[in-house]
Amino acid sequence: MQANHSALSGKNVVVIGGTSGIGLATAIAAAQLGATVWAAGRSAEHMDKATAAINAAGVQVKLVQLDTHDEPGMTALFSSIGHIDHLVSAATGGTRTLKPFIEQTQAQFEAAFGKLWGYAKVARTGAPFVSKDGSITFVSGAPARRFKPNMSALSAVGGAVENMVRSLAVELSPIRVNVVAPGIIDTALFDWMGAEKTDRVAAMTQGQLVRRIGRPEEVASALIYLMQNPYATGTTVDVDGGQLLS
Repeated sequence: MQANHSALSGKNVVVIGGTSGIGLATAIAAAQLGATVWAAGRSAEHMDKATAAINAAGVQVKLVQLDTHDEPGMTALFSSIGHIDHLVSAATGGTRTLKPFIEQTQAQFEAAFGKLWGYAKVARTGAPFVSKDGSITFVSGAPARRFKPNMSALSAVGGAVENMVRSLAVELSPIRVNVVAPGIIDTALFDWMGAEKTDRVAAMTQGQLVRRIGRPEEVASALIYLMQNPYATGTTVDVDGGQLLS
């Protein structure tokens, strides 16, 4: 996935969920390749941390406080930009419940689908502003095709996201629509583990082919690749350390 500076230089890139984790790494990477970048996120705390990370990277990214479910807010942002070359959404958009399916309430199971609804809103509001030779890219996850106990909601949502991407690739053509499926990535998702994080993550990843947690920048490189490759659409790119094969 060798980056081509000229492919993003001068392009307008918008990253929803772009103030932390994979989204922030993508926003910074796009800016380093010469794009004009807007990164939107809902958390004020993430906005402050994103500002520090962007400054440390020595790039310019325009930060916007915005939720993926705020359709009027997204429409206002997209309208203010006017022309979008590449639109990315890495926003979680929902609440994840990790427990056996029959022990989840219907409300808990449905809450996970906030990710799908958020992506649908991004696509619906954003597509009219995306260049015909541009792209829309989402983020699913290895559970879409790697099934483990207690992860039924994540698997169902990830599968729905990947199917929606293929449907939109057909409907929105010639705009390209793709998705990246990460494995276990070192983001704020695991911060709740506290001092146990290192040991617990090591246990989670010891069975996969690459025996370590992934970095947000490694997933961002796949998102950048899909922006830059004009022949990729309806595609799922796995960046999971070989989790699907283990």
